[in-house]
Amino acid sequence: MLVIKEENGSLYSVSCNEVQKFPSSSLAMKILWVLTKKSTYPKDIAVQLKENEQKIYYHIRRLQKTGIIKIIKREDRGGAVAKIYALNAASFVIRFREFEKTNHIIRQNKFFSSFVNNGKLDAKIVVGSPDPHGPEKARSRDAYYAVDLGLFIGTFLTNAKASVCLDTDIADMKDNMIVVGGPIVNRITKAVNEKMPIRFDNKKNIYSSLSKKTYKSDDCGMIVKMKNPFDEEKQIMVIAGKRYSGTRAAILGFLKKFDEIEKRNCQVVEGLDNDGDGVVDDVRMLE
Repeated sequence: MLVIKEENGSLYSVSCNEVQKFPSSSLAMKILWVLTKKSTYPKDIAVQLKENEQKIYYHIRRLQKTGIIKIIKREDRGGAVAKIYALNAASFVIRFREFEKTNHIIRQNKFFSSFVNNGKLDAKIVVGSPDPHGPEKARSRDAYYAVDLGLFIGTFLTNAKASVCLDTDIADMKDNMIVVGGPIVNRITKAVNEKMPIRFDNKKNIYSSLSKKTYKSDDCGMIVKMKNPFDEEKQIMVIAGKRYSGTRAAILGFLKKFDEIEKRNCQVVEGLDNDGDGVVDDVRMLE
């Protein structure tokens, strides 16, 4: 068994054994820390810890019984046989649930913790309808950018299910929701707009109440994660731009700058066209 850690985009592992119980004694823990440095015998541990040798033998026996340590060899020392002990693994785990079948390693991430539960998506992804709707009879062009977002979120999942909804199909907004698109093309964004610390003003520019700045570029987008105003036990994340290029920029933020995105719940980004083909292909953080 392995324990996997993700850090700065890299995966690290350490061997791990499952145990039924773990020592609660502080002295037993001290013995284990001694054995992390080198394999040795109880008398040597007693000397290092300045403890009674019989106490050390008592805890050694208990640790061996639980499978945390083991005898790796025996040596003749002064006419007696000394048992050399070592850790059975580099780490240990107590499991409280049965294993579930998975196709890949679950990536744990605090930023998505409200939307992903045990490798399963616990949220609706809401995109704007491609049909004319709303007071402005707008058609959403943002929806296909949500495919890239879905692929990214999928790296945190072990099981997939149908989770995408059109804004026109949402009757109950008391759910965890990841909403894609601005207030003209997505009525959920419009419904929560005034509650957001970064929002769209009456000219459809992006306004930040945090920095008191207004962003007028069509290539600007925003990412806001907050409590759902319709049910504060739920969360909502709005990923939107002034126009579809701004929404694309916000989603590119997840793909290219997630190490910065995950540090804050609210941010503004700007899309960049580095290769000059008229399509946003990179992003920079504005706040």
